[in-house]
Amino acid sequence: MPPLLLSLLAVLASPFEPTRVDSLPELRAALAAAQPGTIIEIAPGDYEAGFSAADLAGTAERPIIIRAADRKRPPVFRGGRGIHFSRVDHLRIEDLVIEKTSANGINIDDGGRLTRPSRGIVLARLQIADIGPRGNIDGIKLSGVDDFRVEDCLLERWGSGGSGIDMVGCNRGEIVGCRFVHGDATGDNGVQTKGGSTEIVVRRCRFDHAGQRAINIGGSTGLAFFRPKPAGHEASRITVEDCVFDGSTAAIAFVGVDGATVRRNTIHRPRRWAFRILQETRAPGFVPSRKGAISENLIVFRAGEMVDAVNVGDAVDAPSFRFERNAWFCLDRPDRSRPRLPSTEIGGRYGVEPRFESADSGDFRLRGDSPLRDVGARLEPPGR
Repeated sequence: MPPLLLSLLAVLASPFEPTRVDSLPELRAALAAAQPGTIIEIAPGDYEAGFSAADLAGTAERPIIIRAADRKRPPVFRGGRGIHFSRVDHLRIEDLVIEKTSANGINIDDGGRLTRPSRGIVLARLQIADIGPRGNIDGIKLSGVDDFRVEDCLLERWGSGGSGIDMVGCNRGEIVGCRFVHGDATGDNGVQTKGGSTEIVVRRCRFDHAGQRAINIGGSTGLAFFRPKPAGHEASRITVEDCVFDGSTAAIAFVGVDGATVRRNTIHRPRRWAFRILQETRAPGFVPSRKGAISENLIVFRAGEMVDAVNVGDAVDAPSFRFERNAWFCLDRPDRSRPRLPSTEIGGRYGVEPRFESADSGDFRLRGDSPLRDVGARLEPPGR
């Protein structure tokens, strides 16, 4: 049964009446008393975002739920050091606003138990903005979290060296329908999967100038922080599909990857590269970045901005990356649409105008008369 449907059925089956809170002390008390099936509803208002909780243990059938009492007037957690949950199972957090924190907006981790991850986490309809603003500060930080879903969240302006969503040693997760807004030259990443992360899907998301690397598949992790231990790669079996990218220094970087799929995405005006293939973790036993499959993407660029389609670093296995059925269009020089790639592309198309509905206003849907309707993001990207 799909996780979202299972979560909905669990809520409907819960015998608990919601506990309503309207102050931080009441919220802390409700969290301390939480048990499987507990529902905590937070009243509208302003709260300080400087609290933590640990060892919350729901079940798949009866998760612990923290949510806004009124979705139309979500509570606002502002300032402080963000919200931190450690060693938690089957926790769902919905409809909160978190802003202007000096540390990660929301942090969920395994409490240092590297072989016992937190699991069963759902983050839905969160609005997280103006985090940091300086340094390696993330909107959402997940460390040692398995079987999770982040859905319909808006992340705007995280730390100058951080990520919208940063994952370290996370497995079997989905990031769906989220939007990332930042800038082209600061904020390292919109989404990052590193530290041994596997089986992560990023689907139907929108990245508007979402950092230097809108998505960093892999990364650079200290060996002590891998979960459960270094496995010879930063990331493996990562999928990015049906997403829209506008701007960023590079749309997608493969960094210390052992297998990743990037398909059916729309990439518009990357400021330097569409893709990067890099190796940053070089400890013994780590494979060279390899086995990327890049297919059915629509890449639209300017010759004066995108210096190369793919930036290839040293110590990587660039020929193992496959390019198939992508469409490339250079806005200012259609005759220069065919890119230089590290391997021969199969079935690529070059110099065919995509005919967006209105790229200038950020509407990257393809018109009915577009000859490229079989490539690029297939699903309507989220808009807020």
